[in-house]
Amino acid sequence: MTRRTANGSGSRSLADLPPDEVKAVVDRYTGIHDSGIRHRRESYRSFVNHYYDLVTDFYEFGWGRSFHFAPRRRGESFQASQRRHQRFLADRLSLKPGMQVLDVGCGVGGPMGALARDTGASFVGLNNNSYQIERAKTHTRDVRSLCGFIHGDYMQIPESADRYDAAIAIESMPHAPDKTAAFREIFRVLRPGASLAGYDWCLTEVFDPQNAEHRRIKEGIMRGDALPDIAFTSEVSASLRDAGFELLEARDVATDSDPDTPWYRALQGRDVSLKSIPRTPLGRVLTNLVLRAGEKLRVFPEGARAVSTLLNVAADSLVAGGQSRIFTPMFFFLARKPCVPDTAPPTRD
Repeated sequence: MTRRTANGSGSRSLADLPPDEVKAVVDRYTGIHDSGIRHRRESYRSFVNHYYDLVTDFYEFGWGRSFHFAPRRRGESFQASQRRHQRFLADRLSLKPGMQVLDVGCGVGGPMGALARDTGASFVGLNNNSYQIERAKTHTRDVRSLCGFIHGDYMQIPESADRYDAAIAIESMPHAPDKTAAFREIFRVLRPGASLAGYDWCLTEVFDPQNAEHRRIKEGIMRGDALPDIAFTSEVSASLRDAGFELLEARDVATDSDPDTPWYRALQGRDVSLKSIPRTPLGRVLTNLVLRAGEKLRVFPEGARAVSTLLNVAADSLVAGGQSRIFTPMFFFLARKPCVPDTAPPTRD
């Protein structure tokens, strides 16, 4: 498959940023977050790009090539649960050789590479962060004939209508400033009869906006993960329908986890491995101490500890959201573009 890159704003890794720019990027990111929901939505592209410039290398070190959660079975490793979680989408979409699949917000290419190997389908990964695309190209080198990339915005997908046989969106839609508009764009590029399957980060019906602790947890998740807001599960379903889709299935698959291995277990550092050490309470303290000393010695750029702290806030808030059941990172949806729409298909605004 020919690999394509659309023009877009440049992105760099934390290691590529000049030392005196890291703190400035951290400050710009937190400034956008603190300015409120409206400004986060208006500035979502730079908001999300700043975030992934800062955290992608941290994510790859601690998370591997797949930046998403998964419901775990008893005795199952985290990585095995991720692969099963990815294959679930492939099965629901009946992916097979010859199909053209859009991966909406492909991250560093871990899931699309795995699914290309498993199914033989061809994938195009859409991503707003150019550094992540470069990482994805490296991770899918062995299936380069099946994997292409677009550096672009899923709010304005640079593709013609009726282009794809299927689409996946694995925990990428939480960054959308307008879910209905984002789903409408995906609807536009799918062929009639094609389906979209994915997982979204959502508030559950347990969330009480009058509860101060619930609001604190929600704020921590948004701050630590570059989210303009967090929708309820019911709002995601409504947005898919409003975009023109037939909603075939929608449910919170986090409840499929074994009670002893909840989806947030990986954030608690309870899985014994070298990579899990930074996620333990002691590991976080040691990491911050090393980064603080490294900043003073100029081994690490000023701002590196702030990035680590930001990720710790995110992790603690996600665990609290899972334990209180007010939040899920895996609201599954399967939606189909009608073969013969009752009305004219939605157009780009």
